[in-house]
Amino acid sequence: MASNNPFDLGKIQEALQESSARWMHLMTAQASPDAANDLIKQWAHVMSQAGVAGDSAAGEPSLSAQDKRFSSQEWQSQPAYRMLADAYLATSKQLLENLQRAPLNDKDRKRAQFFMKQYLDALAPSNFLATNPEAIKLAMETQGQSLKEGLENLHQDVVKGHVSITDESAFEVGTNIAVSPGAVVFENEIFQLLQYSPTTSEVFLRPILFVPPCINKFYILDLTPENSLIRYLVSQGHTVFVMSWRNVGPSLGQLTWDDYIANGVVKAIDTVRLITNVERINTLGFCVGGTLLACALAMLRRMGHDVVESTTFLTTFVDFTDVGDIDAYINENFIARREQEVGSGGIVNGADLAFAFSSLRANDLVWSYVVSNYLKGKKPPAFDLLYWNADSTNLPGPWYCWYVRNTYVENNLVKPDRVKVCDVPIDMSYVDMPAFVFAAREDHIVPWRSAYASASLFSGDTEFTLGASGHIAGVINPASKNKRSFWSGRSTGVLDLSADQWLGQAHEQPGSWWTRWSEWLTQFGGRMIPARTTLGNAAFTPTEPAPGRYVREKTA
Repeated sequence: MASNNPFDLGKIQEALQESSARWMHLMTAQASPDAANDLIKQWAHVMSQAGVAGDSAAGEPSLSAQDKRFSSQEWQSQPAYRMLADAYLATSKQLLENLQRAPLNDKDRKRAQFFMKQYLDALAPSNFLATNPEAIKLAMETQGQSLKEGLENLHQDVVKGHVSITDESAFEVGTNIAVSPGAVVFENEIFQLLQYSPTTSEVFLRPILFVPPCINKFYILDLTPENSLIRYLVSQGHTVFVMSWRNVGPSLGQLTWDDYIANGVVKAIDTVRLITNVERINTLGFCVGGTLLACALAMLRRMGHDVVESTTFLTTFVDFTDVGDIDAYINENFIARREQEVGSGGIVNGADLAFAFSSLRANDLVWSYVVSNYLKGKKPPAFDLLYWNADSTNLPGPWYCWYVRNTYVENNLVKPDRVKVCDVPIDMSYVDMPAFVFAAREDHIVPWRSAYASASLFSGDTEFTLGASGHIAGVINPASKNKRSFWSGRSTGVLDLSADQWLGQAHEQPGSWWTRWSEWLTQFGGRMIPARTTLGNAAFTPTEPAPGRYVREKTA
């Protein structure tokens, strides 16, 4: 099978050609005289700004001054470089606009624009030493030392297999990240169950189980202590359990979606109930962990089991009608090829998945670091969230293929009884317990309107909250820092407004959504009892301290 290594230059060239050549041909074949005239006008304006065609535009801000890739003094003070940047931006704008005139359906047009933008972003003059005045100036000032260090950075990243976006040497799981005190109280081949030590003298009777995404490591919920959602919830008097998914290797390449439900989420729910001796618990699912949790809850309720008091979903898809830019990667041909490769067994490499998600914001998460790391020879700063982002996780092929086909490709979870999980027909209206649903306004992974549409499928009392920022930064917004804001609206049982109607009547509140969620969760915690200072119980004894060994397993 062909390599998916992001440093495989032949693979990059092949992908760029495949994704853009047919669109470029179609676009130019259909380009109208108006499109050509528009481009000529834009180039004339660019040249006038640079003093090539007169002084009519003198003093006007350039196109590039508004783009952070070209806004520095080195780009703006030198007419040749400013003209190069302006010409690139003008041409890129016109090429993307030309696609609007091409005879394509909406889905193909969106896909064409996405890949064209990927191609144009890759060709930006800022990405090349010969056309980047900042890198050239730095090389001259350092007598070439910046280029030497850039080559060393490139070599290190080639060995690691990914572009470094943070100082990975600054963090160690269990030492200065994922350090909330607790223990592993259960494990099987799929996950370890962590229970965290109380920090209050009394706790709520009902515990809460976190189901994190299995595409990433769980400690996004337990970053440095000041950014830890787990630590915050423990401080509010909750007994917290968290699933730490296995970073699977070839020996577990046969695992399916059903395995992750029955031997994963459902097993964790049962184990938490047994350890704490309660009939019902509270639950939380994050991203694809939320999709897994929703399937598990719909299945359990369909079977007549009443074991969950309330549930929380963070940036979660159930309705995959609008999945954002990632839709450009996924179609029937894509999933058919993956089913042939790993549908019957095998591993989907976590590094490839991480690179695909980073490419959705390529200028921020790929090219800016290419320029900084390699052209300028700088080391990226230490940032706990980006360290987690680079700590990728493998997935079993059958699990991955079921997920992509039944969600992104066929959107089957919105169709009652269309699919079965563990031989039980899935209907999301069976998720009838009170639910708190959080989405992030600038989320490019789970667009907030899609998270709202997903919440509308549940039949219980549902409170929807919209936070500022993106998929991760919107969620990890510590109450102690009081940053950003969130929007909350009226709760009337099942969500009965459109997403835009809901936003129109919602109220913006400053600070973190964590405090609002904590208030909501309190009503489902039950009475207060003495803190559970002994972790596990006689049947489920602690085996190792949190965060456990599963989370430390690295992608090969």
